[in-house]
Amino acid sequence: KPGEHKHSKEPSSLPCMHLAVVACGDRLEETLIMLKSAVLFSNRRLCFHIFAEDSLKPEFEKKLKEWPSSYTKKFEYNTYPITFSVGNAQEWKKLFKPCAAQRLFLPVILKDVDSLLYVDTDVLFLRPIDDIWHILKEFNSTQLAAMAPEHEIPKIGWYSRFARHPYYGTTGVNSGVMLMNLTRIRNTQFKNSMIPSGLTWEEMLYPLYQKYKNYITWGDQDLLNIIFYFNPECLYVFPCQWNYRPDHCMYGSNCKGAEEEGVSILHGNRGVYHDDKQPTFKALYEVIRDFPFEDNLFQSLYYPLQSKFLDTVHTLCGRIPQVFLKQIEKTMKKVYENRVIVYLGANHRY
Repeated sequence: KPGEHKHSKEPSSLPCMHLAVVACGDRLEETLIMLKSAVLFSNRRLCFHIFAEDSLKPEFEKKLKEWPSSYTKKFEYNTYPITFSVGNAQEWKKLFKPCAAQRLFLPVILKDVDSLLYVDTDVLFLRPIDDIWHILKEFNSTQLAAMAPEHEIPKIGWYSRFARHPYYGTTGVNSGVMLMNLTRIRNTQFKNSMIPSGLTWEEMLYPLYQKYKNYITWGDQDLLNIIFYFNPECLYVFPCQWNYRPDHCMYGSNCKGAEEEGVSILHGNRGVYHDDKQPTFKALYEVIRDFPFEDNLFQSLYYPLQSKFLDTVHTLCGRIPQVFLKQIEKTMKKVYENRVIVYLGANHRY
C-alpha cells in the first residue's frame, strides 16, 4: 500500500549527498567507474565534486553526458581546478601522488557544503552511499571526520612498524575514504605541536607540512594522522569493511567486519585494478566497468562476477568470495525490489 514500504519518501526530495574526488594524470577511467558504482546503488540524489587537471575536465563532461538519463537524473556534478589556498602549490602537488593533497583543502574550497564524503579514485561502492552517510548522525559533539584504521593488526601495520611521526591510535588511519562534517572542521581550533593555542584547519596545514615534511612517506594521509594524533576526540573510527583494501586479505583474512557483513566499500590501492596481483579486486573493477547501465543487475553484473571469482580461488583474497559478494548481492536485491514495487504500483500484491 502507498506509504507502507521503507522507501516511501521520495529520495530525490531529500538534500543530496556530497561526494568529492581528486583526479589527475591517468585516473579518468578509474574515477568514472567509482562514480558509476555510486550511482548504480544509491537511493538519494548525489552531488559530485570533481577536482581535476584542466585537461581532464572536458573528458569528464563528455563521458558523464553519455550515461543514460535514468542515471544522470540521480546526480548533479561540478568540476573544479586543482588549487591550494596556502603554501607553495608546486610543493603540495608533489606531495605523494599528483594532486592528492587537494583533499586537505576541501573544507576551505567547498565553503557552502556542510558534510562530504571524500574518496580516492580507486574506490568502488558495493552498497548505497546512503549507508555510510548515516554515520554522520553517529558523530558525538566533538567528532568532525571519520576514517577506517590503516591496519587491524599492529605487528604487520605500516605506521606501527615504520612511522617517524605521530599517528592516530595503534595503527594509524587510512584517508582513502573520509567522511567529513566540513562546518565543524571550519569552526574548530585544533591542538597542534607548533603553538600552545589552537589553529584553524587552514592556518595549520602549511606549518604542519613544513615541520614534518622530512618524516612523512604517505603525504597528506600522514598529515591527517598527525592532526588526529593531537586531536583524537575529533575522529570517529569506522570499521574496516568501509575501506577494504588488499592488506585485509593478502596476509590472510583480517577484517572481521567484512567476514560478518561483507565489503561495503572496496579500495583497490597499490594499483590492483590494473595488474594481476589481486585478481579478485580486478574482477570487481572490470565487471562494474563493463556493466551496461540499463541491463539487469543480476544477469549482467552479479553472475559475471561469480564466474570471474571462480578463477581467483587460488589466491588468498579469492578464497573468501562471500566477503566480496555479500553486500553487493544484498544491495542488488533491494534495488530490484524497489523497482518491482514501483513497477507493480500501489494496488498490486506480490
